[in-house]
Order: sequence, then C-alpha cells, then structure tokens
Amino acid sequence: MEIFIKVSQFILSLSLIIVLHEFGHYWPAKYFKIKVEKFYLFFDVNFSLFKKKIGDTEWGIGWLPLGGYVKIAGMIDESMDKEQMAKPAQPWEFRSKPTWQRLIIMLGGVTVNFILAIVIYIGLAYSYGSSSISLDSIQDGYVIDNPILLDAGFKTGDKILTVDGNKLSTYSELRKSIIGSSNYQVERDGQIIDIVMPVDLLGQLSSSNNITSFEFRRPFIIQGVSEESLNKDYDIQQGDIIVSLNGNEIKYQDQLLPLLVENRNRTIDVEILRDSFRIKKTLNVNEDGKLGFFSSSSVKDLVDLGYLEVVINDYSFIESIGVGTSNFISFMDFYFDQLVAIFNPSTGAYKGLGGFIAIGNIFPATWDWQSFWGTTALLSVMLGVLNLLPIPALDGGHAMFLVYEMISGRKPSDKFMERVQLIGFIILLTLVIYANGNDIYKLFNFIS
Repeated sequence: MEIFIKVSQFILSLSLIIVLHEFGHYWPAKYFKIKVEKFYLFFDVNFSLFKKKIGDTEWGIGWLPLGGYVKIAGMIDESMDKEQMAKPAQPWEFRSKPTWQRLIIMLGGVTVNFILAIVIYIGLAYSYGSSSISLDSIQDGYVIDNPILLDAGFKTGDKILTVDGNKLSTYSELRKSIIGSSNYQVERDGQIIDIVMPVDLLGQLSSSNNITSFEFRRPFIIQGVSEESLNKDYDIQQGDIIVSLNGNEIKYQDQLLPLLVENRNRTIDVEILRDSFRIKKTLNVNEDGKLGFFSSSSVKDLVDLGYLEVVINDYSFIESIGVGTSNFISFMDFYFDQLVAIFNPSTGAYKGLGGFIAIGNIFPATWDWQSFWGTTALLSVMLGVLNLLPIPALDGGHAMFLVYEMISGRKPSDKFMERVQLIGFIILLTLVIYANGNDIYKLFNFIS
C-alpha cells in the first residue's frame, strides 16, 4: 500500500509538471501562429495509450514515462522529422519565425516550471505558514554516528558554531549545509575546533548505506517492552524516561547505550521519570547489553521536554508572496550547488545521481497534501534547471544555438542541428541509464 501511495503521488506530480512545461512551449507557439502538430504526456514510441486530434494538434498520452513533448512544425526536435525539414519553409513553421520568437518558445517550458514552483511556495506559505527548529535551542550538540562524518572529525555532542564562516539559524539550514560546505567550526568540551570536510565527501556519502548527518540527541523514552525482555514484569509503562543509571545522570539515549553494554549480564539501578516523578527501579541487562525496551521520540516529544524549540509563523497573503519567493530562491541556490558538485568529478557527487526510484522515494508513504505540493515544487524547479543545461535536445541546448544565431547573425545548418540533436539524445540516454542503474544497484545493495 505504501508503494502504491508513493507511485500515485509520483505519477500525479510528474504528469502535472510535464503537462504545464509543455504548455509553456505550446502557448507562445500558438500565439506566434506556429502549427503545433502533437502535444504528448510521456513518449509515444511506436504507439500511444490515448490520442485525439483537435484542430491541427494531436493530443495524447504515451506509454514511456520519460517526459513529454510538443511537436512544433519546422523544428528539429525529438521527432527528428527530416522529411518535413527537407521541404521549403512555410510561414506557419518554427524555422520561419524571427529568432527572438523562437527563443521565447524554447524558454517557455522552464519559465512555466519556475512560475509553478513560486505559486506553490506562496500557496504553502499562506495555507500552512512555516515552522523551523531554532539551532540556538539545541544546547548539547548532535548525534554523529555516520562513519564518514566521524572520520572527518565530528563527534557526538559537537555544537555547530559556523559553517564556512557563517552562523546558521535553523536546523534545515544545517542539514542542507552538507552540500558544498567545506569548513565547520564546532565547540567540543569548551574548545573551538575547525573541521575541514574532504573534497569527495558527497561521493563518500552517496556510496554509503548510512545517510545520517547531524541528528537530534534524544532521551530514552520507552514505548513498549519486548515479550523476551528480562524486565517485562517490572511495571514499565509507555512514556517512561530513563534519567539515571547507577547514579549517573542520563539525558540522552547516546549516553545510556554505552553504559548498558558495560553492564551486560548485570542488574542496574535506574531512575525513571514518570509524570514528573522520579521512580527508582532495579533492572536486568541481557548478554547483548539491552533492556528489551522499544524506544522512540518525536519532535513534539523533544519540544514538550524542552530539548528544542520550534518557531511557527503564519502569513497573510501579501506576506506569503515574499516568503514563497524567498523559499523558491533558496532552493534554486541549493540545487545549483548540487549541480556544481555533480559536474565536478573531484567531489564524487555523481555517485549519488538517482533516477525514478530515488525521485519516487522523495514522496512520503502516506498521502499528505502539504508534502505533495512541497515535493512538486522541488521537482518543478529541478526539471526547469535541468532543462536549462546547454545540452543539445534540451531546451537549454536549443536556446544556446538561438543566442549564437542572434549574436553572430548566422543560423546553424539543419544538418548540423540534426547531428547535435542526436548527440544530445545519446548524452541524455546515458545519464538516464546511469541514474536508474544507480538506483537499482543501491536497491540490491540495500536488500543484500
């Protein structure tokens, strides 16, 4: 059921983004009186799932979910229609129009993608407001158990002071900082320590099964007792918090677990916090250094216990415009940093390039409209930015040659455009195969 919900959200989101992107090409083409022969969601290689001719345009749904397209008359595109291009140019064709009109048509798709993302961000700010976890409220640092970050020099309990010389204010900023940041200043046991990140950090993280970074330090809140536990008859209740072990005050789970290992096959004296009262108990630690309790805590638990603070803001519609636009710009910066890292071989970030499985896993396992629209905005930005890359067959590649034509006054030949279009397809196909191959490799790695 969870997979079905994820796939449903993925298909709905992708379909919306692709259709609006292609309308970004369709609308200006029709405005400039250019014939649009096809408008397709997904690719109709050899056959289509649905098609209907309305006016000059065939509207349809293909079977190959790798994107979508509009076939504009007189343009060298995905169709590679050499027969049409061999005929004399007609006034209703793309190639007959001024360069500036053709450029507007080519950039129409990414423009709509960015507008869609801004509109969604504004709507989310107005409908749901915003919430952020203040870094200043996190007093005792973070749990670091990722071997890669440990090797870089981090330790559990480190307080992050600055990242590349800048003081961050929210937890989400800290999480994002792992992309592209090179220097962290931390406080550890009263000392200031500089940690320089390895150049290939992203490559190491991409190849690792451990995806944790700066995690919350959490109290040991008991949620249940195993039937095999040596302590199952010791009046342990859901919500009990272990706050002391053999006279040692315990605030966090990461402090408790090593002490349990040290006391394997022994009895221990603990204090449990229950409804603001401390209760003393003697418990048994098994041979694995465990009590046989299930423990977990939510962000709400951490807020209620005073471990951190969540700042919640509501916005008027006018305020939402500024907040939504700011969120759009922030994610654009973040995503550009990711792309720069991916195209820099020394970072190894290309190892983390993902395909459909990775994108599908962005969606939650339960249907949540706030999360759905937030993810759709992210994907719309990603699609827009990727389409701007100067790769032939992408909108950015077409725009690059149109700008060249405007500057030089010379139009590349149709033969040249056909060749670079083919090269572009090969590049894109290679990237698609690599990204989805990466997904499959990681999936099998995870299963094994």
